[in-house]
Amino acid sequence: MPDCAPPIFSDQFRNDLFALFKWRRDVRRFRRDPLRADTRDELIATANLAPSVGLSEPWRFVVVDDPVRRSAIRDCFEACNADALRAQDESRASLYARLKLAGLDEAPCQLAVFADRGTQKGHGLGRATMPETVEYSAVLAIHTLWLAARARGIGLGWVSILDPQRVAEILEVPADWTFVAYLCLGYPSEESDVPALVREGWETRDAVTLLHR
Repeated sequence: MPDCAPPIFSDQFRNDLFALFKWRRDVRRFRRDPLRADTRDELIATANLAPSVGLSEPWRFVVVDDPVRRSAIRDCFEACNADALRAQDESRASLYARLKLAGLDEAPCQLAVFADRGTQKGHGLGRATMPETVEYSAVLAIHTLWLAARARGIGLGWVSILDPQRVAEILEVPADWTFVAYLCLGYPSEESDVPALVREGWETRDAVTLLHR
């Protein structure tokens, strides 16, 4: 039997939830205002409510405050971004070069997220046939944190143009932790409910792909 009755969500709540989904943007431009440590810790605690395979809770958050490590992460981004620019088609190269793809200089809070493949929590349930569900679980924790941040007016940017091995070396994490994401958090300097890559003309939204079998 449940410990308590489940909540009944109103139409207003559902409308607000949809607005939260719509306004959850990948933020690249931040104000310099600091993010309180207790606010950051509350967001991480909320992320811990995310679903995980076998209740393994395999996500591992690394708070990156050290200026030397932050500088090394930025150098890693610059090197990877230069490689990505060289790989672009000629028609896309100039647009790619103009895109704002990281908020590493402005974001007051930076987190690296790893998935712990070595965790024994959950006793391996659900992982035998799909071990990658450990990383999927970490992504669900990131999305939970993302929504919780947006609900507080805090923006999040996911920086993926990084070398995972180099990031692990910079942050000196255990060998069985797999790098999943590098997150920039702070208060946005601009707001929009339209993805930045749509506004910049890089990509467009597609309709949902739905198959019936």
